[in-house]
Amino acid sequence: MVAVKICGLTDPEAIAVAAAEGAAYLGFVFYPPSPRALSPERFAALRTAVPAGPRCVGVFVDPEEELLARVLAAAPLDWLQLHGGETPERVAALKAAFGLPVIKALRVAATEDLDACAAFETVADMFLFDAPPPRRAGALPGGNAEVFDWDLLARLAPRRPWILAGGLEVNNLDEAVRRTGARIVDVSSGVETAPGVKDPARIRAFLRRARQLDPRAGASLPEGRR
Repeated sequence: MVAVKICGLTDPEAIAVAAAEGAAYLGFVFYPPSPRALSPERFAALRTAVPAGPRCVGVFVDPEEELLARVLAAAPLDWLQLHGGETPERVAALKAAFGLPVIKALRVAATEDLDACAAFETVADMFLFDAPPPRRAGALPGGNAEVFDWDLLARLAPRRPWILAGGLEVNNLDEAVRRTGARIVDVSSGVETAPGVKDPARIRAFLRRARQLDPRAGASLPEGRR
């Protein structure tokens, strides 16, 4: 099976469905321009709806320590995801300050973009590979339903686990896993009816399909191994 992070959650029903269907990670966005953004207070209310099992990931874009402190004072996170232009030094500083493992998002448009892995391998605990934001006014750092060239990951051999993101939805999940060998995938817009509005039926379908995939072969698992 392929592990899944459902990102940009904003309501208890979506959280309940994601957890019940086996999501490994639940992502909560703390970036005000995003339609999925939460205040620390709203996150605290939603955090009470998270059952044991899924890990809670806070998604930040070039955050100040003050924002991280306010969020963590409101409710606990298991991971920090840094989705901006943070340097390795900045990642190391935030990791040391808050004592949480870090997912560093990297935007992939060409093979050389993956060279950044080497600089972050000593400070990040996991990578997330996403498409660059589209060249339009108001484009967000992530969650834009943009797919990048998955074949760029063909020779990828990072020393850290990694997550595939960028324009995934149930109809392209099989191909994405087959072409990349991803063991963890991230979905946000692909399970929405509108930006920031999660669809429980789409969450359910995505997670059920992910359970049927073998990342080693990109094929459906035999019935007895699901």
